Amino acid sequence: MKQLTHHQNSNLTGPEEPTGFQGFQDLMRYRIRDIILVSSQYDLYVFEEDGRLYELIREEYRGLNLSDAPELTRVSSGHEALELAKEERRFDLIITTPHIEDMPVTKFARRVRDSDLDIPIVLLTYENRETPDMLLHYNAELFDRVFIWQGDFRILIGIIKHLEDSLNIENDTRKVGVQVIILIEDNIRFYSTYLPIIYMEIFNQSQRLISEGVSLSDQYLRMRARPKILLCTNYEDAWYNFEKYKNSIIGIISDIDFLHDGIQDPEAGIELARNVRKQQHDIPLLLQSNSLGFEGAAKDIGASFLMKESPTLLNDLRNFMVDNFGFGDFIFRDPKTDKEVGRAKDLISLETVLHTVPNESIQYHADHNHFSKWLKARTEFGLAHQLRPRKVSEFSSIDELTKFVIKSLRDFRKSRLRGTITDFRIDSFDPHSSFARIGGGSLGGKARGLSFLNLLIHSAKLHNRFKGMRVEVPAAVVLGTDVFDNFIENNDLKRFALSERDDKEIARKFLAAEWFDENIKTQLEHFLNIIRDPLAVRSSSLLEDSQYHPFAGVYETYMLPNEDADISACLEELINAIKCVYASTFYRGTKDYMKVTSYRLEEEKMAVIIQKMVGAKHQNRFYPDFSGVARSHNFYPVEPQKASDGITFMALGLGKTVVEGGNTVRFSPRYPNRPQFTTIDEALKNNQQNFFGLDLSMKLEKNVEDYDALLKSYPLETAEEDGTLFYVGSTYSHENHAIYDGLSRQGARLVTFSPILKNNMSPVPKILEELLEIGRKGMGMPVEIEFAVNMSVPHKQPKEFGVLQMRPLVLSREAAQLNVKEKDSDLLVCKSDRVLGNGLIDDIFDVVTVDFDQFQRAKTREAAAEVKYFNNKLTGEDRPYLLIGVGRWGSLDPWLGIPVKWDQISGAKAIIETGFRDLDVTPSQGSHFFQNITSFMIGYFTVSNFREESFVDWKWLVDQPVAEKLEHVRHLRFDDPLIIKMNGHNSKGIIYKPNQKV
Repeated sequence: MKQLTHHQNSNLTGPEEPTGFQGFQDLMRYRIRDIILVSSQYDLYVFEEDGRLYELIREEYRGLNLSDAPELTRVSSGHEALELAKEERRFDLIITTPHIEDMPVTKFARRVRDSDLDIPIVLLTYENRETPDMLLHYNAELFDRVFIWQGDFRILIGIIKHLEDSLNIENDTRKVGVQVIILIEDNIRFYSTYLPIIYMEIFNQSQRLISEGVSLSDQYLRMRARPKILLCTNYEDAWYNFEKYKNSIIGIISDIDFLHDGIQDPEAGIELARNVRKQQHDIPLLLQSNSLGFEGAAKDIGASFLMKESPTLLNDLRNFMVDNFGFGDFIFRDPKTDKEVGRAKDLISLETVLHTVPNESIQYHADHNHFSKWLKARTEFGLAHQLRPRKVSEFSSIDELTKFVIKSLRDFRKSRLRGTITDFRIDSFDPHSSFARIGGGSLGGKARGLSFLNLLIHSAKLHNRFKGMRVEVPAAVVLGTDVFDNFIENNDLKRFALSERDDKEIARKFLAAEWFDENIKTQLEHFLNIIRDPLAVRSSSLLEDSQYHPFAGVYETYMLPNEDADISACLEELINAIKCVYASTFYRGTKDYMKVTSYRLEEEKMAVIIQKMVGAKHQNRFYPDFSGVARSHNFYPVEPQKASDGITFMALGLGKTVVEGGNTVRFSPRYPNRPQFTTIDEALKNNQQNFFGLDLSMKLEKNVEDYDALLKSYPLETAEEDGTLFYVGSTYSHENHAIYDGLSRQGARLVTFSPILKNNMSPVPKILEELLEIGRKGMGMPVEIEFAVNMSVPHKQPKEFGVLQMRPLVLSREAAQLNVKEKDSDLLVCKSDRVLGNGLIDDIFDVVTVDFDQFQRAKTREAAAEVKYFNNKLTGEDRPYLLIGVGRWGSLDPWLGIPVKWDQISGAKAIIETGFRDLDVTPSQGSHFFQNITSFMIGYFTVSNFREESFVDWKWLVDQPVAEKLEHVRHLRFDDPLIIKMNGHNSKGIIYKPNQKV
C-alpha cells in the first residue's frame, strides 16, 4: 500500500540545486489520476450536486491551472469496487463513504488491505451522531485518512492534493527546495475545513505568480513548485517532520490540545512552539484554541493566535497566510510604528523600492529573513537560499547590505532569462544576453537552434567559465511567423510572390508594401531604444537548419549600422531589412532549392532574428576581430586528428569570408597548434588578403542593393591600423623566406592566428571544443556552430565570444561499407582519398565539366554562368549529372574557384573538385555551400594534383564526344552510366568510365 506516513530515514538539509527552473519538471512525480468513489445511492446523490460533481472538479482544476482533473469512477458496492480495482490496475485512490450497499465500510477496507492492491483508502463521512462512535472504534490501519463532508466539493481537491503532497514531499524538497506548511490538527472537522482553504490560498498564490514566468513552460512549472502541506495529528509526528524539513518550512499552523506521548495534552501546541522557536526563531507560527487563555502564552513565544470558535476564523486564517507566508506583496514596514513604507509586487518592483525605503525598514526585514521567505513563497528558491545565510552583521553598513540585495536581484533576473525565450518586455530585456520573441507563431529553425544552444550554454555554465572571456548568444528578438503571415496577407503578396521569378521585382514589391503591424512596430522601437549597437537581421524560416535540408545560405541576412540618433530613422531601416528577408523567401534560388526537396514553397513561413552584432567600432566601420565556423565532425582529418575531434575555420572580420568559402585558417580545437600548411609557399598562396566589415557611414535608401552594399571589403593594412590584426597576424620575411609570429618585424602581413593558436593568448580553442561537445550531445548528432569574437574591449572588461548559430550536421550513416578496391587507372574517370558520401550511384549518364587545361582563373564568373545553364537544362530533363571543376566550388573568391551558388548546381548528384595547375586549393568545409552538399548527401570528390592517391583522367574527358559545348564548360552524354563507388568510412571513392563491368 502507498503509505502516507512521513517517518522516513533520510534527513533533508536543503535542496540539491535550488537554482532557476532546471529540475522543476521532476517535481510532483506522483499524481492521482483515477479514483474509485464507493458510496450508497443516497451518499452519491449528496455528493453529486445535481450530477455535476465531476464537472465542478474539472472546472476548478482548469480555473486554477492545475494538471488534468482525475477521473472519477463511481460504484455503490464494495464487491464491485474490489473487482474493478483488481481488473484494471489503474486506480490511484479509493474514497469510500460510511454506507455502501453490500458490507460494512470497515469490512470493505479490510478486504482491500488483505488483497494485493496498493491503493490508499480515504473515508469521507458526515458530521452526525454515528460518526464519533465509528471513529472511536475503527482500526487506524484501515484508512489512510478520514475526512468530514461539509457540503463543499473542494474537500475532494483537498484530499487529492493532501495525498499527492504526502507522496511527493521528500523528492520535491530535495530537488529544488519546495516549501512546506505543517498543519497540526487532530480534530477531523477542523482539518477537513482547513485543508481546502489552505490549498485554495496556495493555488491563488501560484496563479499570481504565473504572470511572472519568464516563459510559458516556466509559468506552469511554478504550479509544481507550490508549497506542500503536511497534516500531523500528534506531537511526535509534528516534531519529526519539523526536524526533517526545517530548512524548507514556510510556516506552522497548530492546534494547542492534541496527543503527546500517547496522552491528550492540553498544552502540547505551546510546548511544540517553544521548541520550534529554539531552533528557528523566524518561522511564522499560528496557534489556535477554544480557550482565550492561551493567547498570552502564544504571544510570549512570538506566535499569532486565533480562537477556533471565532466567526471570522477562516478569514483570519487566510489573512495570516497572506501576511506571514509571503503570499502577497512584499510590504516594507517601519519597525517602530508597523506602518507601511513601501510595497513590491514582483522582483522588478522590489529592486526599485529598495532604492527608496528607509534603512531601518530594510534592516528589520533582513534581520527576520523576510526577503528569503518572500522569495521562497514565489518559488525563487535559488535566490532565497543565496540571501538567507547572509547576516546584517556581515556588512559594514545598511547601504552595503542594500546594494548586495539589489545586485543579487539584478543578477538573478538576468541569469533566469538565460537559456529561455521570453515574450519581449522593455522592463526586463537584458541588452547583453536576453532572447525574446515578438509576435506569435513559430520561431523558425535558426532561432530554435540558437535558443537551444543558449539553453545548453546556460545549463553547462559556460558564460563565465573562461577567465577574461564571456561566452553567450548575443541579445536578440525574434519576430514570429505570424508577423510574416500577416504582412503577406494584408499586403496581398502571396500569389505574386509564388509566381514571380525576378528577384529584383520581388524585393521592390515587398519594400513598397505599406502595411506593417503597428503593435510590432512599437515593440521594435522599444527594442531599438535598448540596443544601440549594429544589428544583424537574419532569416529563420520553418525549414531552415532542419536536420536533413538546412537551407544554408538560401535566405538573406542584412546588417544595419543602427547609428542614427533619430530612432524613427533606425526603425524604418530595420523594417525595410525585415521586408527584404521576407522577400528572400520567394527568390528564384529558394524556388530552385525547393525543387530538389520534398517541400512546397507555399508551406514555408519566415521568422526573423534581430540580433546585436558582436564586434567593435573602428572609425566608420564595425566588425569582430574574427569570426568562424566550427564543426564537431572533420571530414578530412590529418593524423593525429580524428574525425570526431572536429574542425574550425576562422577569418579576420565578419563571417562572410568563412561561410562563402574564402581563405581561412583551419585547425582542430583539440590540436590548435598543429600547422594547417606544411610549407611556407602553401601558407602564402592561401593567405587571407582582405576582410569584411560593416560600413557605418553609408546612408540607406529604400532598395535592397543599398542593404547589400553595407558589407564592404577592406585590405589587411586597415586591420593593422585598427589594431585587430594584432590578435591574428604574423609576418613574412622575404629575405629569410620565413614566417614569424606577431607584427613586430617588417614584412608582409599574414593572417595565421598564431597568437591565439600557438601562444595561448585566448581560450578560444577550448571554448570551441566544449561548445561542440555540448552541442553534439544536446542534438544527438554532429553540429555546426557559427561564432564571432570581439577582443577589442575596454580594459578589464571580458572579451566577447558570441555564438551566432547552431545547426545539425548531416552525415551519411549507411551501414554498408563499400569495398573500394584498387583498380586499373585506365578504367577510372576519377580516384580520390578525400571523399564525402557513402554508397553506390549508378544512374548518371551526363557529365558537366570545366576544361582543366583551357581553364582561366580570370574567367570563373563566366564559367559559373555556363554551369548554371547546363544545370537548368538537365534538371528540366530530370537527368542527374556528374559535375567536374577546377578550384573550389562555391568559392567567395573567384580566383580560388568557380563562384556558383547552390541553386546553380542543384541537379548534380556527384561533384569533383580539383586544384589548379599551379595551386592546390584546400576543401571549403566552412561554407554554406558545403553544408548543402553534405545535407543532400551528394558524392563529393576532392582531387589534389600533388597527391598520388588521387587523379582525374582529363585526357579521356577531352577525347569524349561533346553533346554541347560553351566557351568554358562542356556537356558529355553517354549511353551507359558512370558507376560511382564511395566508402565514407575511410573517405575513399572511385568513378568508373562507362561500359565497365563492376
